[in-house]
Amino acid sequence: MQVLLARRALVDVAVAMAGFLVSGSWILNVAGAEVTYFLAAMGAGLAVLGNAAASVLSRKPLLTTAADRITLIRAVLVSCCAAIVIPALFGGTGPGVPVVVLGAAAFLLDAVDGAVARRFACESPAGGRLDVQTDAALVLVLSCAAVPIVGPWVLAVGLMWYAFVAAGWFRPELKRTLPVKRLRKVIGAYQPCALLLALTPGVPGGITTAAVVLALVALLASFGRDVVELEQGHRKWTGRHSGTELVN
Repeated sequence: MQVLLARRALVDVAVAMAGFLVSGSWILNVAGAEVTYFLAAMGAGLAVLGNAAASVLSRKPLLTTAADRITLIRAVLVSCCAAIVIPALFGGTGPGVPVVVLGAAAFLLDAVDGAVARRFACESPAGGRLDVQTDAALVLVLSCAAVPIVGPWVLAVGLMWYAFVAAGWFRPELKRTLPVKRLRKVIGAYQPCALLLALTPGVPGGITTAAVVLALVALLASFGRDVVELEQGHRKWTGRHSGTELVN
């Protein structure tokens, strides 16, 4: 049985890779991307999808669920967004409607994979990590796409999660599991919404800037609160195990 599950997981990853290679190549060919831009764009897309594939292939035991397959579809959509964004960045122009459409599809499917996981009782930490990584990749790609429209500072929105993960390499306490909070989910869902609004053609600049500024402020507050909570939890744990009383 485990051999069959592992084989299915490998097939799922291979199908996702093939799906991006075909769709990404087609999109770039239709857009008339030059060879240099084509290679850079496909490389960016493969980097996004490769991270998702690595997350699946590193599982022990190796398997995928119905929810994971939907998340892999989301990863393919995000990879296509990344492929579109690269030529636009080199050209100094906005990526246009295709990124908005594909990004919105990837965002909306986030609700689907969660519902499927709950419906079929296939929720798992590995599936959760894959979902979070895909969410973070979507926000980063949309942030890059918004640079010509909003400005370079918008990259702070896309890089925030990666900075938090990197901080965990130096401060292991930040790797502890946080309790689920609705506000964190709302703030997380608002990030792609704000960026998609900024990327939508015809939206006034003042509205897009205000939406993204609010996204950045909310994200800073959310991560700041999480860091404080994790550090306080660490001090309480240390105090209990060392006999030291901590006063908060």
